[in-house]
Amino acid sequence: MHSDDLILFSQVVELGSFSKAAELNNLTNSVVSKRIARLEKALNVQLLYRTTRKLTLTEGGQALFIKAQKVALATQEATNSVAGFGEAIQGHIKMSVPTISGELLLADAVAEFCKLHPGLTVDMSLNNQFVDLVKDGFDLVIRTGYLEDSSLIARHILDSHWIVCASPAYIRQHGKPQTPEELVGHNCLLYSFQTNGANEWEFKGDEQNYRVTVEGIFSSDNAIALRKAALGGHGIAYLPRCLVYHDLRNGELIDLLPQQVGKVIGVYAVYPFTRQLPKKLKLLIEHIRQRYLAIEHYF
Repeated sequence: MHSDDLILFSQVVELGSFSKAAELNNLTNSVVSKRIARLEKALNVQLLYRTTRKLTLTEGGQALFIKAQKVALATQEATNSVAGFGEAIQGHIKMSVPTISGELLLADAVAEFCKLHPGLTVDMSLNNQFVDLVKDGFDLVIRTGYLEDSSLIARHILDSHWIVCASPAYIRQHGKPQTPEELVGHNCLLYSFQTNGANEWEFKGDEQNYRVTVEGIFSSDNAIALRKAALGGHGIAYLPRCLVYHDLRNGELIDLLPQQVGKVIGVYAVYPFTRQLPKKLKLLIEHIRQRYLAIEHYF
């Protein structure tokens, strides 16, 4: 049994005629008839009742049609996934990326991609705000969070885990909280950029996540500023693990509640809806994805 015969069979059923399927595939009616007969012989079952006016599926034909549709769809998706890979990699890409990821790996990754493709230029903006792709003319955006605009396409790259951390000096002076609830008695450094509130920190519960309301004397919309404040021993911070990965490794910050923090946010490549994504964007997204996955342990 040939997969292309299955696809042809699904087309015959969908179009309702051998001649229309023949025309679609630039074949003769006799070739279509022979290939359907070949399929029936391979399966040892009649698939269609043929009359001069219409085609009717047999019981076996109906069962096969459902599967044949899936084969046709999978084949089309496979074709679409590589369509455009014969195009030249040239032109311009305007993109926006988060500040942390931009400084951590994307600036280097995108510059490397440009070097690999001399006919391409990229304008990369580091911005934590979720920009309006269409209005602001962006071709690609890398973002963490949730996609609300259904007119956009988002490809998941990986998940970013958050941690609660403090310096050894802070812990020596103020003690180490053993539970999320004990954070209430500490000076917490507040990330005012968080959409769910700077003082609402998320933790794992027995059945679902819950939030603890914390307080502190210092807040900022910049996570790097909070990292520096934590390194200085000025409080406890709730930050993306990738931002403080090396600080944790060298002991300058301590992960306080490693099994209890509940905040995990997806990292996505987001672009406007299009039936055929240009090759340059396909390759850039894959290049970025591979660079993220190479340091997945940071996240």
